[in-house]
Amino acid sequence: MKRDEPTHLGWDGSWDAECDVVVVGSGAGGMSAALTAAHAGLRVTVIEKTAYFGGSTAVSGGAVWIPENTLMAGVGHTDSRASVMRYLDATIGPRMRPELMRAYLDNGPRMVEFMHAHTSAVRFTSRALSPDYQSDLDGASMGGRTLDPAEFDARVLGARFDEVRRPYPQFMALGGMMVNRKDIDRLLAAFTTVEGFAHSTKLVWRYLRDRTRFSRGTRLLLGNALAARLFKSAIDAGITLMSRTSAHQLIHADDRIVGIVVVRDGKHTAIRARHAVVLASGGFAASPAWRARHVPHAEQHSSLSPEGNTGDGMTLALDVGAQLARGNASNAFWSPVSRMKLDDGSARVFPHLVTDRQKPGVIAVNAKGRRFTNESASYHAFVNAMHDTQTLPAYLICDSACLRQYGLGLVRPAVQGFGWATSYRRYLRSGYLIRGNTIADLAKQLGIDAHALEQTVSKANLSARTGRDAEFGRGTQAYSQYLGDPAHGPNPCLGPISTGPFYAVVLYPGDIGSALGLQTNANAQVLDDAGEPITGLYACGNDMNSVMAGNYPAAGITLGPALTFGYIVGREIAAHAKAPAAQGIETQ
Repeated sequence: MKRDEPTHLGWDGSWDAECDVVVVGSGAGGMSAALTAAHAGLRVTVIEKTAYFGGSTAVSGGAVWIPENTLMAGVGHTDSRASVMRYLDATIGPRMRPELMRAYLDNGPRMVEFMHAHTSAVRFTSRALSPDYQSDLDGASMGGRTLDPAEFDARVLGARFDEVRRPYPQFMALGGMMVNRKDIDRLLAAFTTVEGFAHSTKLVWRYLRDRTRFSRGTRLLLGNALAARLFKSAIDAGITLMSRTSAHQLIHADDRIVGIVVVRDGKHTAIRARHAVVLASGGFAASPAWRARHVPHAEQHSSLSPEGNTGDGMTLALDVGAQLARGNASNAFWSPVSRMKLDDGSARVFPHLVTDRQKPGVIAVNAKGRRFTNESASYHAFVNAMHDTQTLPAYLICDSACLRQYGLGLVRPAVQGFGWATSYRRYLRSGYLIRGNTIADLAKQLGIDAHALEQTVSKANLSARTGRDAEFGRGTQAYSQYLGDPAHGPNPCLGPISTGPFYAVVLYPGDIGSALGLQTNANAQVLDDAGEPITGLYACGNDMNSVMAGNYPAAGITLGPALTFGYIVGREIAAHAKAPAAQGIETQ
């Protein structure tokens, strides 16, 4: 019997459907748990609140941080547990929970091997150059620890391709073509180099062919490639995938979680989960109410999380006696953002992650016209500096030469070889891009002290000539240099601000996902107020509290733990279910 009545009045003891495991959420953590459990012979159902599969993973950069992985040797790197722990001790400190960190580091490489050996589509490649974010600290790595999902040809999904969540439009070219950093460099050089022309022609021709059959380009990169690879693997594994299905109530009976009530098309359905329910619904970052309670300066804050990430899994767990973790360095993973008001009244939010702040000729200032931090620091560290110095908002400033070469936020760089000026009219008209003929004029437009801004720019120009930033040491770390312009000297992150007109965009604090989550043990079992496991209930992804305790040591420290603890969850459920141990899964 399908149920229409509200279930908060009590579950009546009957079931509408059953399986071995119900997974709430279809991002990296949930899909990893589902694939691992399914490989062990368990029947798995994944419910997804929205119309699209992939969650935050699908709109992310796709980086996966797995120290000591077996792929790093192929790009010339080695690693050791001792060096990893020295780095993590330095970046996380006493907030680290050693038992969770050991579980993550022990199982991360096993997860990668499992995905390659036992899923139809999940594949990773290792980055030869990807410095950890605090690359000057002992134990930091210059590359190899961060993996990327391999490029994916989504044509194999056929009609189901449209079920994968799309990337944000600001990260696609021509309205639907995904590009990475190398693609962008070659597209910008399409009319000045043979390589650029050849690569750009190939990309655009492929995209135009795709659009005759599909709603967007099928060459998937970054997190969208990972989400699609997980989705394809789940289809091939026979996992039941239910979209537009929200989790409504966990069912607790006989001292354990025995099932879940879901809502689909307005109907309440009770699904028996014979062995476990896994919460992987993406955390709380898209919920204004949760942000108001747990995020500083929530009134100015913007999140890049998908609309479905509203704390549903955490709320369900709290209703059955779970607890939130305490003592994080931050409750979300920060990124500075800019916001452009569109003609329809909505806003487009752009996260300033790696494309502009680090480039020579760009500086960030506060309302007094002074720099307040190292612009080339990680996005998380940059927003921490905004919080610490009460720089709300900040202003990102450059000159016309810099804007043309590197772009600024939503304003793209100009294609090389064009003789005419790039039009910034729509960005100026919307108020997103602010222009001044002189530095003093720009200061006036921004409402900040003109004399102070002129002094700041003068200091920045001196630093550009000498290659030394006396205030914040910009461009001295390998991570900063990696994201600067290697062709620019003497410092790849320091450049002049001298060619008018001058431009600015306004920066606000934002996030790319929540870090605060449910307290779990090393097996990702959700803990109650007494610190005891709630039998039959697990959490991973952003529903589980950050194993980094709200710190951000390197690229991929959200997806790496999500996939790894998802793998741990699937393995643990299989072990407790006494299912036949499948090859490649340790059940002891």
